[in-house]
Amino acid sequence: MVSGLEDITAVTILLIIVAGFAAGWIDAVVGGGGLLQLPVMLMIPGITPVQALATNKMGSIFGTATSSVTYYRRVKPDMRTALPMAAVALVGSIGGAVVAASLPGSVFKPIIVVALIAVLLFTVFKPGMGELTALRHSGRTHYVVAACIGGVIGFYDGLIGPGTGSFLVIAMVSLMGYAFLEASAKAKIVNLATNAGALMFFLPHGSLLWGIGLILGLANMAGGYLGARTAVKQGSKFIRIVFLLVVSALIIKLGVDVWNENISVALAG
Repeated sequence: MVSGLEDITAVTILLIIVAGFAAGWIDAVVGGGGLLQLPVMLMIPGITPVQALATNKMGSIFGTATSSVTYYRRVKPDMRTALPMAAVALVGSIGGAVVAASLPGSVFKPIIVVALIAVLLFTVFKPGMGELTALRHSGRTHYVVAACIGGVIGFYDGLIGPGTGSFLVIAMVSLMGYAFLEASAKAKIVNLATNAGALMFFLPHGSLLWGIGLILGLANMAGGYLGARTAVKQGSKFIRIVFLLVVSALIIKLGVDVWNENISVALAG
């Protein structure tokens, strides 16, 4: 069992703790904490991209579990929708991780950037969206839509990952009619399942750095607990503002990635 702490400095450990806490808070409110957490993991000397991804998922699952429990106790989300959605998302996440092993995520990044820009504009120009829950579907259709959202976004999480929570929130708000607070509560339960699915894929490969993962997880747990309590206290309007900020950051981050990759290809050619 490799801890990953053998040659790590105190400054790096402190950076991991700060990033884990901040990522846990952001994830609990609206998703997208991987924007902070994964880049810090990749800065660790000697770590491979697969080890960074696997350990990042280990840390995240602590935070999503904590925020899921906090939301469940305080918001009481409808588990008849959340649990089947989470089960389909778990399967989708495993499928995405399998595909990711043979197909680079860079293939999909330009499409994701365009989708995020559309989501941002849609949210900006519909200021009243997500303030109150007004379900768009009933009966079997409601559960079919929920399962489709879970499967597609679960697959995306296993394949690429950044912004999974944000995509879950906006899909449940726009396609199902949930308020931002209710959507965030359900998103955490589904996100917990997608993290578990990705870990089920990574565990047999021995890619986890257990010591770093535990430190990251404890920090993520603290951030997730505080973030969920903040979201419940402040409500849907606050979550909408954080959502817009996180989606904007995702667009910039992935846009820069696409630009750099295209420049590298052009120079290599």
